[in-house]
Amino acid sequence: MRWAGLLACFLAGAVQAQDVRPVLRGGAGQEIAEPAIRPIARGSVAAKLADDIIRPQARPYTRPDLAFGAQTRPVFRAEQGLFAFSPNAVAQSQRPTIRPASIEAAAEERRLARLRGQVCGDPEIQGTTLGRVNGRGACGIEGAVKVRSVAGVALSPRATIDCRTASALKTWVERGVLPAVGGEGGGVSSLRVVSHYACRTRNNQPGARLSEHSFGRAIDIAGIRLRDGSEMTLLTDWNSPDDGAQLRQMWRAACGPFGTVLGPESNRFHRDHFHFDTARYRSGTYCR
Repeated sequence: MRWAGLLACFLAGAVQAQDVRPVLRGGAGQEIAEPAIRPIARGSVAAKLADDIIRPQARPYTRPDLAFGAQTRPVFRAEQGLFAFSPNAVAQSQRPTIRPASIEAAAEERRLARLRGQVCGDPEIQGTTLGRVNGRGACGIEGAVKVRSVAGVALSPRATIDCRTASALKTWVERGVLPAVGGEGGGVSSLRVVSHYACRTRNNQPGARLSEHSFGRAIDIAGIRLRDGSEMTLLTDWNSPDDGAQLRQMWRAACGPFGTVLGPESNRFHRDHFHFDTARYRSGTYCR
């Protein structure tokens, strides 16, 4: 009520000090006056009173007790050359959990793989770098490698191919061979390779075009040996009730990683093996 009274008195005095100027004219020449508000002189009693009424002066808050936040003892003060703790600091930081043994084992395995001889920049492809391999005429490989295993599966015998073909072979083993076989016979042990780099024509036919084998871009596989010593062969098991479905699953999985995929049903030249190569066609992968 006190502030309301003071504000009323101030406004009354201010209205008396105002000029009146006509802004509109009514009927019969009667003027309608609109008050023109003049600014109050700075430093006057009225200005100070208005400032106190409209905008009361804010006073600073009392500094909180630092005993509950930052350390106040001199030995811990920043001006002593030591760190002063913030009142918002975490009381105790969390310690990192112990790294799982599986991560340690995987890291060690990758390190050993590199020591054993990775090629093509992939520890899952083991072998020897050969570099340039020259051949007759247009035959030859640029950047050849002799691969002994991919994704932990051995090649028997080792295959001389280029890195693109080696990478496609690894993808096929991971996505096709290993899932198709699963744990049967203890799992996959090796792939039986019947052809890799060779300067020859397609299907060894006179006058035919050079095969992709001539450029290290092809590999032929006739069987999948298991850890118990048994083997799935395309010649005997393609139509068998035991392993036929698994071999067909492998054939389908090769369509994509490789540019050409030929199996026992493609022609008489491939009735006993898979032919995979990394030739590229505008129409996409050729699977038959």
